[in-house]
Amino acid sequence: MMVPVALLLLGALTAFVAPRLLARADWPDREPVVALWAWQCVVAAVLLCCALSMTLSAAAAWQAVRGHLFAPAPRPVVEAYALGAAGGPWAAATAVALALAGVWSGAMLVREVVRARARHSRRRAELLLRAPLLPGEEPGGPLVVLEGERPDAWWLSGSAPRLVITTAALRRLKGRQLDAVVAHEQGHAQARHDWLLHCSAALAYGFPQVPVFAAFRDEMHRLVELAADDMASRRFGRLTTALALVELNECRGVFGPSPAAHAHVPERVHRLLTPPARLTTAHRLRLTAVAALVPVVPLLVAFVPGLRALG
Repeated sequence: MMVPVALLLLGALTAFVAPRLLARADWPDREPVVALWAWQCVVAAVLLCCALSMTLSAAAAWQAVRGHLFAPAPRPVVEAYALGAAGGPWAAATAVALALAGVWSGAMLVREVVRARARHSRRRAELLLRAPLLPGEEPGGPLVVLEGERPDAWWLSGSAPRLVITTAALRRLKGRQLDAVVAHEQGHAQARHDWLLHCSAALAYGFPQVPVFAAFRDEMHRLVELAADDMASRRFGRLTTALALVELNECRGVFGPSPAAHAHVPERVHRLLTPPARLTTAHRLRLTAVAALVPVVPLLVAFVPGLRALG
């Protein structure tokens, strides 16, 4: 019965140590795509620890679960986990608590997706109201221009993705700045950043007492913007992308002494104007590989006793 306990301790250790290591590192801002991958691997490892611990705790608590789980396994493997002798109320309570947490996580994700779809439907209805189709115009064009006094641009996802931009933004954006904005929004759409934001928000709202999930949500919001900035700057230049950010957000007061919302925009502009040196390809590959190994550790902890018994 030590394996489920070890998995829970490993999950707690990963949730405590990994975010602090990522926060102290200087490379996430230099390589936001690698940082996004690393955060996903950390959260996946924590969730995997909980799922494996739930499964083995249920096997320790109930003979029916143990029989199905270890049905094809030889007797030495079953004996290696010592589940039968260590079952009881503690194992049952752990399995039930973790199962309820899993169901709650799924419910939060469903709620987040439903809310996102509702927002999407409202935006499409508002778009149709503010920019009705002209006679003979085909619906679902890739670009929609709205009358508006505030410069703004956003990507409306769906079966027919569309870039929505206001007339104020068209007046302020000069030269290739509009192209940089389009590339930024396309970067979000191509990388499916919306799903990262949905999953991170579901975990943070579902478990507000767990700091790793709150940090995951905050970092996803920040890193997806940096990744999209990099995609736009590689095509149209860092200065052009930075100027486009300034033109779109200057009227929001984000460059004042105490910006309220969009406080990350000045940091993004500064990063574009004074770009940090990128890591070498070999260094990026090493970081990617190390991050991919983080979810492997819970699997090793869970399967080592059985493999040792077979060996």
